[in-house]
Amino acid sequence: MRSLTNEIQREVNKVILGKEDVVRKVLLAILARGHVLLEDVPGVGKTTMAMAFARTLGLETKRVQFTSDTLPSDIIGFSVYDKNGGALKYQPGAVMTNLLLADEINRTSSKTQSALLEAMEERRVTVDGVTHALPAPFVVLATQNPVGSAGTQKLPESQLDRFLVQLSMGYPDVYSQSLLMKERHHDDPLNACRAITDTAGLVQMSDEAMNTYVADDVYLYIAQLAEATRKSPEITLGLSPRGALALSKASKANAYLEGRDYTTPDDVLTVFPDVAAHRLVLSAKARLHEVTAKDLLADIAARVKKPDVKEFKLK
Repeated sequence: MRSLTNEIQREVNKVILGKEDVVRKVLLAILARGHVLLEDVPGVGKTTMAMAFARTLGLETKRVQFTSDTLPSDIIGFSVYDKNGGALKYQPGAVMTNLLLADEINRTSSKTQSALLEAMEERRVTVDGVTHALPAPFVVLATQNPVGSAGTQKLPESQLDRFLVQLSMGYPDVYSQSLLMKERHHDDPLNACRAITDTAGLVQMSDEAMNTYVADDVYLYIAQLAEATRKSPEITLGLSPRGALALSKASKANAYLEGRDYTTPDDVLTVFPDVAAHRLVLSAKARLHEVTAKDLLADIAARVKKPDVKEFKLK
């Protein structure tokens, strides 16, 4: 399947120029059945990338522009009385899709933000006591703008923990910027974006990725990294058990993208910063000294000894 995952990345990279690393990480998160939080300034292509993935993977997609008046019912749906049937009828919300693009998720109320929690964690929503399963696959790609705090509501730690990774695209380099303008002179490359697979194919790839072998020593290594974040004096809130599970899933997806059916400690280290950084709460002392979460994670990765095994293939 590596040729297929490479083809998916190539197709998205035709639309998003110069951001191969970010495109790979988003695909990794999708294969790991996780959600993505993109924090970046406006206009760098966050929405375009989401649409490119939706088309390339053959996913149904819906977009919600979060504002102060966005209601929970807009997200999860609501019930209306059906006179013909004499009972309440469920009207689906935006989550009834494969890929939900949640634009500027930090510009809505905490109540609306929390409406996504059950959907993101359990792939289902409950409305008026009735549970409705979401389509498979289901991915939330949320964006938030770090510039300007007026009208924003910071995402609570419980919701940040639901995102597998937090990424930042950043501005394109000069060459990519000039090429982008040239390509969009007559047409939008998104219009030519073709489907490489469909929902069934994506589910199969995700199943294969999550069946990647993980040796006991690698599981122990992940647990040791998580424990090190909890014991660090510069970290008030360390990696949760959900975060450790996310690190395990992301490591397997990374191995799958590399074309292997087994996971190594280097797979863990590759995804460690993007999976763990947004889940940590730093101490006042660390913030005072302008230490970042990724600085602390790099220090932890250097201190925790990697398993001294060259290969972790399934015997």
